[in-house]
Amino acid sequence: MRAIHDNLQAVQERIAHAAAAAGRDPSAVTLLAVSKTHSAALVAEALAAGQRAFGENYVQEAVEKMDALADKGVEWHLVGPLQSNKTKLVAARFDWVHSVESEKIARRLSEQRPSGMRPLNVLIQVNVSGETSKSGVAPVEVSALAGAIAPMPNLKLRGLMAVPEPGAHVDRYRELKNLYETLKKNEFQFDTLSVGMSDDLELAVAGGATLVRVGTAIFGARKSIRTAA
Repeated sequence: MRAIHDNLQAVQERIAHAAAAAGRDPSAVTLLAVSKTHSAALVAEALAAGQRAFGENYVQEAVEKMDALADKGVEWHLVGPLQSNKTKLVAARFDWVHSVESEKIARRLSEQRPSGMRPLNVLIQVNVSGETSKSGVAPVEVSALAGAIAPMPNLKLRGLMAVPEPGAHVDRYRELKNLYETLKKNEFQFDTLSVGMSDDLELAVAGGATLVRVGTAIFGARKSIRTAA
């Protein structure tokens, strides 16, 4: 358990140093521990060290961990691509979805969110670098999609998510931040900009991220075992 505890502390220190260098308050940046391919036992160690928010890529793998860690107060985020045939399960089990990239998926999530549950927190995934291999909508399409999602009754549109290309300059992150701020000025109730991982955490914080998704620096290299998405 000490290794996970120490890794979490080291990542929080990186966030604090990056925030200070950018003239930002470290408390304005939330750490999401990405536990995909890692065991429920390791998630439990991170929980014991004080981490509460965890990100998963694969729905079935995540549900197995949810069942193993029921009633532990975990906040579960889906950070991977979401297929239409998984929306019902995601709507019922997750607290956040970072990877919404179509009105169809958003509408299914809203319609399938069980009554009595709080609205599902969602982010629009933006393909900020225009890479054909990346998921997400083009920056010019974000405003229209946000306008379609915002009124959906069982969703709460919180902001944007992106995965900039490897080696991206800090300006790439600032472009995303500018888009985020522009949409906020257009009366969208945004409070979350999810960008940055183990390798680019500092750039993301300098560029305005409010949430960073860190896996390897906390849990180590991904395990090779993978369940179906």
